[in-house]
Amino acid sequence: MDSSLPRIHLELWAADAVVLFDWLMTVDLDAVPIEHPAEKQALADLLTSLEATDVRDVTQDEIDAARGEVARDMGW
Repeated sequence: MDSSLPRIHLELWAADAVVLFDWLMTVDLDAVPIEHPAEKQALADLLTSLEATDVRDVTQDEIDAARGEVARDMGW
């Protein structure tokens, strides 16, 4: 990533971060429907950012718990 580009700081619920990280690690980004190549790159960049956190060390039990937390209040 170009360090001269503007950056934002994003707060994310820990459970959301775990679920997103697990999904991004397992999904085939070539199979995700996109309209522009930048969308695929943005997902890859998100994965890289999440890899720099402690979510990369979660266990399957923690992933399952995070999924439950995120899904609990979905309302659909």
